Amino acid sequence: MRKITLSLTLLLSFLFTSAVMAKVVRVEVRKSNRVMELIDHKGEVIRTYDVMLGQSPIGPKVQRGDNKTPEGKYKINWRNPKSSYFLSLHISYPNKEDRQNSRDLGVDPGDNIFIHGLPNKIQRLSSFDRRIAESILLSTDWTNGCIAVSNKDMQEIWDLVPNGADIEILP
Repeated sequence: MRKITLSLTLLLSFLFTSAVMAKVVRVEVRKSNRVMELIDHKGEVIRTYDVMLGQSPIGPKVQRGDNKTPEGKYKINWRNPKSSYFLSLHISYPNKEDRQNSRDLGVDPGDNIFIHGLPNKIQRLSSFDRRIAESILLSTDWTNGCIAVSNKDMQEIWDLVPNGADIEILP
């Protein structure tokens, strides 16, 4: 009886872990709601996260230094485990349309847009100061155009989102 119970427990644990660890094929960010959803191959939302955006979040990114988070369809095309932030997934901004739009305006579209966690440097703060910094950063738009999440959420996103996943950033 004990072997059957152990076998069932292991089987259920495996099935649950497999369902939870389903690979994401699409990421959808709704800037107006400050929400990111991870979507599996069935089109089902498997995770939802609160996000922080660029310091000037309304409207699409047009040029380097405008502190806006881009809007459009992109790919997660590489990852950086040694980022200045807690992990980071690179977004393939600018796409063809972004480059053309910026070219038409005579400006540099910028680059280096990521999904990332909090700045690593806050880990050097005292426990009290770190909690204050985390509280502030998790409640305001503070990036230069990236999409930021808590470190706990970033670890989960890192584990679930493969390179090549589609990402759509909506207004």
